[in-house]
Amino acid sequence: MRTADPTQRPRLVVLDFDGTFTDVEAEAGPFYEAFHEDARAILGDYEAEWARAQATIAEDPGMHGWLHDGRIVAPGDADPYLRATVIMNMILDERGMLTDLDERTAVLQKLYFDNYPKADTVFRPEAKEVVEALLASDVPVWVVTNSATRHVQEKIDRLDPKGREALHVIGDARKFIVTDPATPDPRFDGIPATVQLDDLARPIYPRRGHYFEVLRGVWNDTGTKPEETLVAGDIFELDLMLPALLGSEVMLVTKPRTADFEKTGCAALERGSVTDDLHAVLARLG
Repeated sequence: MRTADPTQRPRLVVLDFDGTFTDVEAEAGPFYEAFHEDARAILGDYEAEWARAQATIAEDPGMHGWLHDGRIVAPGDADPYLRATVIMNMILDERGMLTDLDERTAVLQKLYFDNYPKADTVFRPEAKEVVEALLASDVPVWVVTNSATRHVQEKIDRLDPKGREALHVIGDARKFIVTDPATPDPRFDGIPATVQLDDLARPIYPRRGHYFEVLRGVWNDTGTKPEETLVAGDIFELDLMLPALLGSEVMLVTKPRTADFEKTGCAALERGSVTDDLHAVLARLG
């Protein structure tokens, strides 16, 4: 792993959005109500199956995770939106429904994208104060998220931080897709196919090429380097593993359901840290 002076002040801050800015469990109620209604149109009566699947995920979220192209790419309990998709996958598998992978993916993505905008907006208590202080600094701040750009921008507009115009938002980062970038890059070539954590039986797949393309674009736009960057997010293998391997400092912003393997995995990194409060991001800027 590339390293840099740990006392060096970051020249760029990249933040995830859902779960990092927000209290995702608190805001997910309306999302679940709408999601359940749409899922019932597909499955009919499924409440008992949902409860069983949810209990199974809670027992071992690392091994019952979000599947994409046959690989687990995030823990199944990472946030309510992921949890709903993972549970639906488990029910469809149990019933032998939507066995065509492309068709199933299209159905699950539609369920997510149709209902995500219906979620409440509940920010972490410290979000506005920290974001305003970050924007008042001389360090560029970018939000990079899997969610749709417009929806995230609308939520940030509700937060209404001072200096809002300086906050850049890139959505649809597709951090979950394991692939090579469209344009080769020697920095990405050094990323291993898998990483094994001590506390997780399955491998992590860090070669997230679409996410790399987004980060590369931010580095190009800001004239910064990976090793000059602080990346903060709430899901270790989606938000942090790739930038950590590229040399960035990474910070896991935890939630009550953050899996233990995510905390120990991030803390074990030479430039990794774990916090339950966004003020830690601000503290790195001095």
